[in-house]
Amino acid sequence: MGMLDGKVAVVTGSGGGIGREIALHMAQAGAKVIINDIGASLTGEGQSATPAQQTKAIIEQRGGQAEINTDSVSSWESAGKIVQSALDHFGRIDIVVNNAGILRDQIFHRMTAEEWDAVIGVHLNGSFYVSRHAATHFRKQESGSYVHITSTSGLIGNFGQANYSAAKLGIAALSKSIALDMKRYNVRSNCLAPFAWSRMTSSIPAETPEQKARVEKIMRMGPEKNAPLAVFLASDAAKEVNGQIFGPRMNELFLFSQNRPIRGIHSSEGWTPESIAEHALPALKSFFIPLERSGEVFSWDPL
Repeated sequence: MGMLDGKVAVVTGSGGGIGREIALHMAQAGAKVIINDIGASLTGEGQSATPAQQTKAIIEQRGGQAEINTDSVSSWESAGKIVQSALDHFGRIDIVVNNAGILRDQIFHRMTAEEWDAVIGVHLNGSFYVSRHAATHFRKQESGSYVHITSTSGLIGNFGQANYSAAKLGIAALSKSIALDMKRYNVRSNCLAPFAWSRMTSSIPAETPEQKARVEKIMRMGPEKNAPLAVFLASDAAKEVNGQIFGPRMNELFLFSQNRPIRGIHSSEGWTPESIAEHALPALKSFFIPLERSGEVFSWDPL
């Protein structure tokens, strides 16, 4: 018996990389899988069924069951067709993995509205659209699991990714809201912040010695390292796990903190701008969160 026997999973963006590995591992664990991928470029351009077909072929070669859906997550109507495809092919839906994504990296003062909208549309809107369509069925059957792919670019920070970072941090908030709203229906929602060398990370600059060293570290982490955690979170073994954010890094697993007050200061007379500068700032300053990127927080070699 596999951990996902009898379950039906929709994995968006599963034509390659992390999404493909999650789809493969879920099928291996017994799930029937809807492979959703439009086959676009890294920037979201073009369309091809070939990546999804390749994932399906691998699953079937290994004795699993899968079907293909090539609708986009980025509109309400097409996202509904993704969920409907699970019902049409397999009669139910139990798992949603929101993995589909594109990149339009740009330094903030040069970022265009189109670059912003395109990334938000796929990552954040797409995660909402697919999740919301699945929620109707999860509520009726009083069960279901969401696994949302977030990123340390949003949880921690990164250069040149305001659109991507905002979307990925938004996904963490979306997941928490789903967890709170749907707990009464035995529906769980968690996030996974992957560490892996894939198409989504292949755009990282590797020009300076420091950048090259960083890329070399990332290349050691294959996308398959993220899949076991996704399978676990989708399974009944994780029935008590809800509203959390995890990060698999090579052979390490991390639980991320979530925003909570870390320091407070009170003034019985209230505050003025001047008293904030004179008293509050010195009391709070040593607790400020540094302006760091993921590579500076995770500074050690992958284990």
